[in-house]
Amino acid sequence: MKILDKYLLKTFLTTFATVFVILFFIFILQTIWLFIAELAGKDLDGFMIIKFLLFSMPRIIPLVLPLSILLASIMTFGNLAENYEFAAMKSAGISLQRAMRSLTIFILLLSIVAFFFANNVIPFAEYKFINFRKSIAQVKPAMAITEGQFSNVGDYNIKVNKKSGKNGNVLTGVTIHKKSNIGDGSKTVIKAKDGELISSEKSSILQLVLNKGNYYEDITPKNYVDRSKLPFAKSAFEKYTINIDLSQLNKVNEGDENTTSTNTMLTVNELNYTIDSLKNNLNTDIASYSENINLRTGISLNSNTPKSDTTKAAKKNNKIPNDILSLYTNVQKLDLLKMASSNILSTSYSIDATKTDLDNKQKNINNHMLAFYDKFVIAFACFLMFFIGAPLGAIIRKGGLGLPIVFAVLIFISFHFINTFGKRISQENGLSPFMGAWMSSFILSPLAILLTYRATNDIGLINMDVILAPFQKIAQIIAQKIFPSQK
Repeated sequence: MKILDKYLLKTFLTTFATVFVILFFIFILQTIWLFIAELAGKDLDGFMIIKFLLFSMPRIIPLVLPLSILLASIMTFGNLAENYEFAAMKSAGISLQRAMRSLTIFILLLSIVAFFFANNVIPFAEYKFINFRKSIAQVKPAMAITEGQFSNVGDYNIKVNKKSGKNGNVLTGVTIHKKSNIGDGSKTVIKAKDGELISSEKSSILQLVLNKGNYYEDITPKNYVDRSKLPFAKSAFEKYTINIDLSQLNKVNEGDENTTSTNTMLTVNELNYTIDSLKNNLNTDIASYSENINLRTGISLNSNTPKSDTTKAAKKNNKIPNDILSLYTNVQKLDLLKMASSNILSTSYSIDATKTDLDNKQKNINNHMLAFYDKFVIAFACFLMFFIGAPLGAIIRKGGLGLPIVFAVLIFISFHFINTFGKRISQENGLSPFMGAWMSSFILSPLAILLTYRATNDIGLINMDVILAPFQKIAQIIAQKIFPSQK
């Protein structure tokens, strides 16, 4: 390796490592902020918090790595251009392409590593992350409840005056508000002197055993006049057990991009197999429903066909009347119309329900396909950001943390916004998952080609002569018309 390649590689790696550490620390703080509700006030020791953060770190790499490459490229090549080192290279016959060769090979290797990281490390970390959150709820179920305030746990809002015991599972002064599932405004309040949380690592059910308390429940009468009296039922108990699904403690919202879903825990081969299975299941469901709906809409006429002379005459003359109902009696007409109306209403409900179910299954397929393409997008994004940042730094000729940060943030925000926008559209079947995942890369690739071309040909970022030339011609034409004697 020549001295020039060693110098450029050392300069870039130093800048890249510094930028990567700073950005990684910033995104770690963002992760802590996102999951602050699960960490703060939950009686977790330092070791569990560190494990929580370690399992959440790999998901940050797809955001930090491309941005670090972009910013490091702009700063490195901006410093070289600002210090006239590129001018010295060109005077010695070394072009920009030659100067970028060693770094291009390094970025190519880094892209390959990024792909294997996204394909192997991130799915493993996501699996550990989700299961670690569940294990926390099983080993220390009291983490979901904070002393002195109401805590949302599944279908209950629970408040305790004091927690004690080894894992804080002994509760004193328990007040529980049960949420109404029917939306009628009724309320259920449970108060107990003390209680205990019982859980098992082998079970997904958390038991809350209450001792010596009262149960209050609002009653909603059917008569509106009686509702003004606010009737309620009250009962006392010595022991009362509430079963809570542990999945409600750390509920994962599939529509929230800040949380994870199962498709992020799969490798490329697993995603490929899962996508094929989901597509086959969807096609089977569509074919099965189509067959069922055809059977449901069939009408048997063997028992209701009239044996009137009009029917015989119509068959004899091979004529079908315009009004088919005229072949039936009034009683039969009424029965047929009722049956048709009922069938149409039932079929309409069935179609709507099935359409919703099929749309959800298609969205699930789209999410898996997006997860499949994302593993390749992150590798290409590293390559793309280098060929945007390196020529841009050589053009603007500014290093440091000033102008390079502005350009890097603007470019990366555009990349991330387009990427998120494309995925959202793809999830709703507005765009193919391939186009949704690769949209940002396809849009910014021409920018990388343009910047590389302009940097290698010593053309500035904006050629003002090309922009001002049309206006100068217009000014000359106007001047000639106003002052025709002047040339």
